Amino acid sequence: MPLRRLAPLALSAALLTPAAPVLAQSVIPASCPTSKTLTRLNVPLTRTAAALRAGGKVVIVAIGSSSTAGAGASSPQATYPSRLEATLRARFPAADISVVNRGVNGQDAPEMLARFDTDVAALKPTLVIWQSGVNALFRDNGLASADDLLHEAIARVKAIGADLVLVDPQYAPRVLADADSGPMVRLMNEVGAEEGVAVYHRFALMRDWHETASMGFDSFLWKDKFHMNDWGYDCFARDLGRAVVANVESQQRSADMSVGGGSGAAPAGATRATPAVAGAAR
Repeated sequence: MPLRRLAPLALSAALLTPAAPVLAQSVIPASCPTSKTLTRLNVPLTRTAAALRAGGKVVIVAIGSSSTAGAGASSPQATYPSRLEATLRARFPAADISVVNRGVNGQDAPEMLARFDTDVAALKPTLVIWQSGVNALFRDNGLASADDLLHEAIARVKAIGADLVLVDPQYAPRVLADADSGPMVRLMNEVGAEEGVAVYHRFALMRDWHETASMGFDSFLWKDKFHMNDWGYDCFARDLGRAVVANVESQQRSADMSVGGGSGAAPAGATRATPAVAGAAR
């Protein structure tokens, strides 16, 4: 597939490798902004909920590009998959939870599909978190081909029996500068709804930080104004973890009500599911 504007992307994508993470703002927040963008994963993560309820093994594979690999993070422990693992382990201490980072700098759906069997299917995941759509913006025909590629990715994940969450692009100046960024966000929502797959609205969350919490881009992005810094990755992981927990606990409450004859009693520590919001660009 021909590439356009690849040189700046390749430069930023090369800033981090697992062996030599770049230096960044090492700021882990004590708390994150109270966001109005509380995305509800409105498709039940049934396999994940069952495994967590049983206190069993839960393997989550995070596949994506440099924002999954952790470009801009100060260490592998500051990447979003690592922070998500810590969040979920704290909430479900009886379960054996691992979040495996399969992000590769500069990639998008075509390359991710090419390594799907070895990097995802071979791990027998309970849940796959598929982050894509960003680097497609920097490719010729990236938006035009995204629909078919998303459908293929969903089919591949469904074929291995795993739950799936799609993660849309980040809200950052380099993304906003591309006219296709809004249509890409909307396309991912539409494909998710069509396929019955949960979509996590990272774009809307980060937009809320900037517009509602009045945070400058320097607060949550690395110096390239494209990748997140430690703060951004941690608050992203916390909100994604909250959405996963709310989804799982909603199913647990339903199961408890069924067993208890509709008593409505919620398990200890349960949280109320949050309302869905639109993640499309304005």
